[in-house]
Amino acid sequence: MDKKRVAVPLVCHGHSRPVVDLFYSPITPDGFFLISASKDSTPMLRNGETGDWIGTFEGHKGAVWSCCLDTHALRAATASADFTAKVWDAITGDVKHSFEHKHIVRSCAFSEDTHLLLTGGMEKVLRIYDLNRPDAPPREVDKSPGSVRTVAWLHSDQTILSSCTDIGGVRLWDVRSGEIVRTLETSSSVTSSEVSQDGRYITTCDGTSVKFWDANHFELVKSYEMPCTIESASLEPKYGNKFVAGGEDMWVRVFDFHTGEETACNKGHHGPVHCVRFSPGGESYASGSEDGTIRIWQTGPLTQEENNVASTGKVKAAAATEEVSQKLEGFHIPDEGKAKEEVTNAK
Repeated sequence: MDKKRVAVPLVCHGHSRPVVDLFYSPITPDGFFLISASKDSTPMLRNGETGDWIGTFEGHKGAVWSCCLDTHALRAATASADFTAKVWDAITGDVKHSFEHKHIVRSCAFSEDTHLLLTGGMEKVLRIYDLNRPDAPPREVDKSPGSVRTVAWLHSDQTILSSCTDIGGVRLWDVRSGEIVRTLETSSSVTSSEVSQDGRYITTCDGTSVKFWDANHFELVKSYEMPCTIESASLEPKYGNKFVAGGEDMWVRVFDFHTGEETACNKGHHGPVHCVRFSPGGESYASGSEDGTIRIWQTGPLTQEENNVASTGKVKAAAATEEVSQKLEGFHIPDEGKAKEEVTNAK
């Protein structure tokens, strides 16, 4: 930790109020995408690699607390203080469905198979909407002990994860029975929860602590104390050997997953950091802040171990590319597929 790299992020302007949630899509044939939720009521879609603005989803009348994209990045969902959760066409920016609630909606998540939308909020009720039958009443699970802060799916949509704004712990629900099957105990309320890309770990933040849980056996794997109150943390998805965390001191820190040692400290935000998320390939991570900006930071040079894995992959990829190049020689490939970049201003 003697020499820490000075990182220069891509700075994404556009929001006029604090950025409170970020979500990366998986890698799609069109690349990968980043959606942001803000108190300014206008979620925004960006190119996940460059941070370039693609479009703004217009229609909410209150702060947007949560946002997500489906597996194919064709639909977006948002949860808002205007008592609605909305599903959007991520290509055109149009509202596909608007689901009324009786109080502020704090969190939303698409199921892995993209057919269901899970919401939670101040009502202390988890709702599951069938997107194939959007006019049908949602299934309701009303046994949450507090106002819902975060929600997620795991175990191939067989289990739901939720945390509360006012009490500690993460609850795991069996989707079929609607019952809590396990509670992951924390001393403070959990402000951020993330299921790792490979489904092995659940990452949670409570107070000054970042914890990693076994997503299948629900045991605590790692717990690290941070230098300040942390609002959000994210585990590197490709190698799982580092994580980022951000909170009230305005800095975005990188830590070694195995030792908890701080390996980088990125300064640049002018307000508390509310959310951090790794890109799906792990080559960068984004942070959203009270200052209204999103910053995209490069992960940095690979370790020796990562280099070995990456080199093997590059050799195979180069061979495959050469083979494809030979087959395509003499053919003209038309420039197509700019549809994704034409996500609108919705109107």
